[in-house]
Amino acid sequence: MPSFDYIVVGGGSSGCVVAGRLVAEHGARVLLVEAGPRRTSPILAMPAGYMKYLARDTYLTFHRVLPQPQLDGRSLIVPQAKVLGGGSAVNAMVYIRGQAADYDGWDEALGGAGWSYADLLPHFIRQEENDHLGAPYHGVSGPLKISHLGQHSAMSRAFVQTLQEMGIPYTPDFNGSSQSGVGFMQHTIDWSRRRRCSAVDAFLRPVLSEPRLTIMTDTTVTRIRIEKSRAVGVDLQDRTGLSTAHAEAEVIRAAGTYATPKLLMLSGIGPADDLARHGISAQMNLPGIGRNLQDHHEVPLVAITRGAFGYFGQDRGIAIISHGLQYLLFRSGAVTTTGVEACAFIDPDGRERPTIQLYCVPSVYLDRDVTGIEPTHGVTLDPCLLRPKARGSVRLASADPFAPPQVDPQFFGHPDDLRLTIAGLRYARDVLATTPVKDKIEKELLPGSGTVSDDDLAAHCKRTVKTNYHPVGTCRMGRESDQDAVVTPDLKVRGIDRLRIVDASIMPTIPSGNTNAPVLAIADKAVDIIAGARSRAMRAALPVS
Repeated sequence: MPSFDYIVVGGGSSGCVVAGRLVAEHGARVLLVEAGPRRTSPILAMPAGYMKYLARDTYLTFHRVLPQPQLDGRSLIVPQAKVLGGGSAVNAMVYIRGQAADYDGWDEALGGAGWSYADLLPHFIRQEENDHLGAPYHGVSGPLKISHLGQHSAMSRAFVQTLQEMGIPYTPDFNGSSQSGVGFMQHTIDWSRRRRCSAVDAFLRPVLSEPRLTIMTDTTVTRIRIEKSRAVGVDLQDRTGLSTAHAEAEVIRAAGTYATPKLLMLSGIGPADDLARHGISAQMNLPGIGRNLQDHHEVPLVAITRGAFGYFGQDRGIAIISHGLQYLLFRSGAVTTTGVEACAFIDPDGRERPTIQLYCVPSVYLDRDVTGIEPTHGVTLDPCLLRPKARGSVRLASADPFAPPQVDPQFFGHPDDLRLTIAGLRYARDVLATTPVKDKIEKELLPGSGTVSDDDLAAHCKRTVKTNYHPVGTCRMGRESDQDAVVTPDLKVRGIDRLRIVDASIMPTIPSGNTNAPVLAIADKAVDIIAGARSRAMRAALPVS
């Protein structure tokens, strides 16, 4: 196999940004490796299409987590995308950046290393083509299409009105001057065509014909090759067998919060004691790899409605045929919605900075292991904890590169996380009891109106808590002097030359909102860092005149 300037391991959101820009703007020869397939079903291009694949392993890897003692031994499932485009190709497309204080907190912890909100805002703006929002917070000429949905249900509209009745201000832009309030979420959807804009569409498709870009899909990277504390290439396994690819500049890890620490540990980079248990010789003892796992998690409050105010039954029979035809002919109707249209950013304790993202899902929406609830016309209010205090981990299960890692998310591993979630449930009940939502509700179904004590609500939380699909932090960024940090502020893996990480695993703390937008911005900033290093290296190689 020929050598490349850069090998990007992982073809998800961050990998597409990095590979696309390095090829298009910097003339680099790039190999992009993705474990999943190259293409998805055309159904996933439709805004509503992702719901058909939420419970399938076609484009997802389902990790069963370790039994959680704090959840009475329950073992959940947490998915990870396995397809070119990663999460951006299969997710619900919500575009929310988080709070300015999130990034300012990163930068303060890093000693002012250029990771504040002011530092990242230009990257958000540069990537974005918004359908109606502009300066100073939005871009209108970038490759990533951002828009509102083509349809909002009656229940979503009632939710937005009800929160205003409760004193929560209407917020037309959750990515603007303030996140607080209630409103309709924007999505990574091309307004003109009413179809998903994935990271492949936005960042990779313009360079697919470039000879400098090589894409290998259905291919697993089994090891990063390290020579004299320097990353020089990767070992690959595909349908044809084993091979090795060499990188003349850098190996860039972009496979996400579960897979990135796994590959580093398989390559001998990680906690030496853990590696030794699996017979892996430590190239670099980095105890922080696999620690600091954080994920947004949510608990449902479900109610039956008095009528069809949402989307129950709209994905079957004559209804789905009618909606499909409406979408194909006019690009309108139920297919133009993701079914998750509105939310509120609140704090049940009355503080100014939101701690809960309260989703309104106009249907009965539960995790797969929550049984005994019959599908019906209903609404699910999901309080999602924005900044959990618990920290989990990702560890090797074995030295087999095809074995899934051991994931321990530690949902409710900190008492404040459970307390605040219970407060969020009580707040959601207040929503159900306030007009105009109240007028549409027949009865609370789960946990049920008889569940009122903190102990009973805690039991409900433990039984029904689910991931919001936002794992971060297992290779966190820190100062040069931080011995538990995995990467330095320039995203280099400590102690290993020519190896960087550019995905969600580098986040020190989780942003207060859906994580795809921050991942894209991090990757964009990473390209500037990488390109700067490349320019300095090229200048240093020039002969002195």
